[in-house]
Formats: sequence, C-alpha cells, structure tokens
Amino acid sequence: MSQPTPSMNLHGAVDLSSLAGPPAGQAGPGGQGGNGGSVPGALVADVSEATFGQTLQLSAQVPVVLLLGSSRSDASEQLAAVLESLAAAYGGRFQLARVDADANPQIAAALQVQAVPTVVALIGGQPLPLFQGAYPEAQVRQVLDEVLRVAAQNGVTGVLDAAEEEGAEPAELPVPPLHAEAMAAIERGDLDAAEEAYNKALAENPRDAEAHAALMQVQLIRRIEQEDPDEILARAATAGPADVDAHLAAADVEAATGRFAEAFARLLAVVRATSGDERDRARQRLVDLFEIAGPTEEVQKARRQLAMALY
Repeated sequence: MSQPTPSMNLHGAVDLSSLAGPPAGQAGPGGQGGNGGSVPGALVADVSEATFGQTLQLSAQVPVVLLLGSSRSDASEQLAAVLESLAAAYGGRFQLARVDADANPQIAAALQVQAVPTVVALIGGQPLPLFQGAYPEAQVRQVLDEVLRVAAQNGVTGVLDAAEEEGAEPAELPVPPLHAEAMAAIERGDLDAAEEAYNKALAENPRDAEAHAALMQVQLIRRIEQEDPDEILARAATAGPADVDAHLAAADVEAATGRFAEAFARLLAVVRATSGDERDRARQRLVDLFEIAGPTEEVQKARRQLAMALY
C-alpha cells in the first residue's frame, strides 16, 4: 500500500485539457469563490467523462478529491464510506467526486490510474496524486489536511454551500417504491418481506447506501428478536473478551437500544482479544453497526480505534 505524500505540490501536473470540455468563466486560483467564498455545489458528487469538465472548473474554487474506484472492489467501497463521512465532517472545504473507473476509462487513463481505489486531488484544474488502496480514517485525514494546505497556497479556499436557497425548507424526496414496501413490511412485523425488498433495491442499485443501512437494521432486529435482551446482557457480563458469540449478541442489544458507544467499546475489546476468524467476525459486526449508526462522532472515533487495533 502506498503511503501518503508527506509534502505535496502541483509541479509537473498531468495535462487534463482533453477532458476539460468547453471553456466557461475565468474563475481560477484566487478568483471568484476561490478566496473563502461560498460556492454552490454538492459535498459528494458522481462524476463521468461527460461532467468532468464541470468538476475541473469547480476545482478552481474548491479543492476536489477524486475517488476512482470500481463496484468490483471491496476496498473501493470501504474507502468511499470513509471519504463520504469526512466530506461531511469537513463541512464543504472540499468536494468528494466519485468516478467509476470501469465506466470512465478516459478519466482513469488521463490520471494514469494503475489500480483501484486511487485518490487524486484537483486544485485549480491541476491533478495531485494522493494514494492508492483503502486507508484508515486517521491517515486519510492527514492527507486531506495537506491537500487543503496546498489548495490554500494556490488560492483555492472556497467552501461548498449545498443549500438550495437560504431559508428554504429542503424538499422531501419521494420514497422509492421498494423502500416504501420494506417500511410497510416492518410496520406489520414481516421482517422477511422487508429484507427481500431491501435486497431487491440493492440489486437495482448497489450504491443505495440507505437501503444497505436499512437492511443492516432489519438483520439486527432479526438477530435479537427471539431472546430476552436482559438475559443476553447478563451472559455477556460474565463472559470473557474471547467469547465472541456472547459479545456479538450483547452489542446487538446495545445498538438496537441506541447505546452505540457501548456496543463499539465492547466489540473493540473483542477485536483486541482475538485473532483469525473470530477477530474478523467482531470486526465485520463493528462495520455493520457503523453503517447503521451513520456518520456520527462516535462512529468516527470508533473507526480510528478499530484501525489502530487492526494495524
């Protein structure tokens, strides 16, 4: 795995003019929106060869972090989750632009991508190679901080404003049919039907993060519905840290009742006390609970602790 570049600059950048599209505006480093102003745009965007020119133009105002990945790569999905969480945490100081390298070979070729996932920054229209592979969140933060430092040196310090209109209520998006079907099934207590509906939604769109998190929740409910939660917690209280089954069950109960910090701490202790398949079971359950909990500070802290425990 490559290591983060300790010192970054834009010297010798690759020519991306063939992907730039028609010229638009004169905003550049230090130009309108580039000196700390508010810039309209999404925190996370899917980018194709057809829209790459717009992304280059945006990078004159706000640093853009390109994630070139593939749905065939588990590492791409893991890194996407980390970067999406950080895009929200950094509050618009950069845009995360996701690129499907399989579907957009011209972008991958122009950026000299050798493997996925690969992460490249765009600053003022110039690419800045960052790293390859799935990184722990703590190291990704270090790289992003350096990207922002380089961007500031080049006058690219705009901040994304994802709000549609100041003071306007965000429009409620219609619930996709399969999501509505799953929620109706949950309300009537039919977990089998809910799981089937969410699996269909994911078959239609593997990137449907909401469906994936909801499916994790349904599976969590299924795991604990047949036992007394108090008995599960009592068994775990007398179990050693290597009793993986007892602690997985207890973590499920804690997560189901909103006590995510306790569930994370419990499973981190199991990860530290075990190895091999048992450790991987605890790690995978932690990752599932991270997805259910969403991008909270507790999740970010636990992700860092998991990375330290594993590496």
